[in-house]
Amino acid sequence: MLKRFFVSFLGTMAGIWVSALIGGLLLLIIIGAAAMSGKESPAQVKKGSVLTISLSGEVADRYEPGPLLEQIYGGMPDIIPLNTLLTAIDKAAGDDRISGIYLDCQGASMGMAQAETLIEALDRFKKSGKWIYAYADNYTQGNYFIATVGDSLFINPQGMLDVHGLSSTTLYFKDMLDKLGVNVQVVKVGTFKSAVEPFTLTEMSEANRLQQEYFLGTMWHNMSSTIARNRGVDTTAVNRWADSFSYTADAATYLKEKMVDGIKYRHQMDELLAKATGNEKANKLEYDDYVTAPSFSEGKKSAKIAVLYAVGDITENGSDGIASERLVPEIIKLSENKNIDGLILRVNSPGGSAFASEQIWEALQLFKKRTSKPFYVSMGDYAASGGYYISCGADKIYAEALTLTGSIGIFGMIPDASGLLKDKIGINTTTVETNKGQFPNFYSAMSPEQAAAMQAYVNRGYETFVKRCADGRKMPVDSIKAIAEGRVWDGATALRLGLVDQLGSLSTVISDMAAAINKESGNSGYIVTEYPKVKLEWYDEMMKLNSQFAEATLVRELGPALPYYKALKNIREMHPLQCRIDFIEIK
Repeated sequence: MLKRFFVSFLGTMAGIWVSALIGGLLLLIIIGAAAMSGKESPAQVKKGSVLTISLSGEVADRYEPGPLLEQIYGGMPDIIPLNTLLTAIDKAAGDDRISGIYLDCQGASMGMAQAETLIEALDRFKKSGKWIYAYADNYTQGNYFIATVGDSLFINPQGMLDVHGLSSTTLYFKDMLDKLGVNVQVVKVGTFKSAVEPFTLTEMSEANRLQQEYFLGTMWHNMSSTIARNRGVDTTAVNRWADSFSYTADAATYLKEKMVDGIKYRHQMDELLAKATGNEKANKLEYDDYVTAPSFSEGKKSAKIAVLYAVGDITENGSDGIASERLVPEIIKLSENKNIDGLILRVNSPGGSAFASEQIWEALQLFKKRTSKPFYVSMGDYAASGGYYISCGADKIYAEALTLTGSIGIFGMIPDASGLLKDKIGINTTTVETNKGQFPNFYSAMSPEQAAAMQAYVNRGYETFVKRCADGRKMPVDSIKAIAEGRVWDGATALRLGLVDQLGSLSTVISDMAAAINKESGNSGYIVTEYPKVKLEWYDEMMKLNSQFAEATLVRELGPALPYYKALKNIREMHPLQCRIDFIEIK
């Protein structure tokens, strides 16, 4: 018996070590490949080259290494780092070897504000006097929005072009939770704080409908006006396209309606590009091959600007998103860094933990007190709820017109699983306690006394949030409360309400900060350094392997039930005090 036990035990240990060794070798291969790719020779840029932007995959604010399992086994989406793309466009504008830009629209997914940022960069490029051509086999609405900035748009003879306006769809889980015997108890401040609604309602509240109709309408007005201006039509025409199921029309209709300028097969586009450059064959350079040097002016006397990225959900800890335990030390180090002249916080977040948001806000205030250096915020697609919390103390706040921001409100969600345990699966519970402060326990409903204590906790969090906003924006508390209540605003409206200072992209923020610093110092140009540094720590990745295997298995097993699992998992993992908006996917 004992011998069999040791044989079995040693066999198991050997299997574990072999698996670890294989995983380690695969990781080393990945790291080696990454290192080799980083040592590739710069692209050869010939006279008459065309900067090619293939809009395929997903746009992210900047490059972040994906999960190790996906790197090993594939399946990772193509990522377009927005910062790298903008650098390429701005660099190409002043490069006399680049004749123009070719937008190859292949259905890349991105946020509304990201698309607006890209349009602004392409507009800057056009001011150099160079051309932009766009082509697609099939135009998605988001890619078409970007493509309209081009001098000429082309489509495949059998292609589709989709313009449909804006919409958002919310999933509601209450009926499912009722069937499971789970009651989600909510305490909140904010009539418009809709992040709790999917767990407590079966359909959208009137307040949420009002705010979504408002910001979708305002965003569509800005978007349709841009399309109309670029295509030389009025917004009535754009709305007619959106109401007519445009993707079902033929290419000749697109041409007649001035949605495109020409109909060509892909090989004919190559011929057109060659003709436009005066070459026998077009020398197309992908943006990531073209970028071999920064697009900004470097020098010892240039303004040195730190751009700190805060992307994702706000949590206290963890390896993903905005974890205060990782971001706060980064801010503290920047406050001690004598080699930077200013800080820009790039925020793309729907919020999260109120506690973590407060820690990040306080660290940023410490940066201001210690350094007296300028601190600006650049908002991406989202800078709402906790995302606005960490932004509100900046000297200047910039947003895109299509940014979603505001949502100044607080809530807490406490699941009561007693129905699930007792009525559904036959588990009874008995609790022995010395005091009545053991809460929450998830095994019973809140008592009136507990509910009152929780509401007071949320109220206090809301008052703190409002005060941070009032102090940061130099507005009376009552003025903040009048536009708070958890309401989400689009960037253009947020500017009018005083929640932001100016509309503009990250490039605009960098230029403005550099101008302010150089005016003070008498220098010129700027150098940008990004934080946190992107690192692939092998030991961290190895520690994640087991959980990633388990998660991948769970995803396969759950199938269509995955959204419900994630909903319950999010509730269970939430800090009791939350300042976040529900994820709003605008289509």
